[in-house]
Amino acid sequence: MFSVSHMIVLFVVVLVVFGPHKLPELARGLGKLMAEFRKASTDFKLAFEEEMRNVERQAREAERKKQQETAAASAAAPEESASNPVAEEGAPQLPETIEPVVAPVNEAVARGTEELGSTEELDAAKSETAREDEAGEKTAQDSVQGHGHPA
Repeated sequence: MFSVSHMIVLFVVVLVVFGPHKLPELARGLGKLMAEFRKASTDFKLAFEEEMRNVERQAREAERKKQQETAAASAAAPEESASNPVAEEGAPQLPETIEPVVAPVNEAVARGTEELGSTEELDAAKSETAREDEAGEKTAQDSVQGHGHPA
């Protein structure tokens, strides 16, 4: 920055301008100013590095959470398709530590307007099964009445 000759010239100019009595006070003030500057720059540097570590940690946690959700979704997809053919889209994901017990109950499933078309087939099959059951009961009653008791 400055060569030795430049420093000597600068020292002589400061000595002449401020005098020999004021020079030690100026040197002390300059030393304190430099110490405060170093401290502030070190504090700033440490704070910046700490914030960068926090940002990196949050990014790692977000990535880890995303991977866990992806793994949970891929593990839950085969289970849901096997146990529940009408899966709700956009259902909230539960934490991995809680294992939900999924039992398909057609009467308890909330159906939205977007799912009505897919469940009409199930409702039709259910009503046909109910008609067949009723017809089977009538046939059984007729056979009991015809064989056991006179009409």
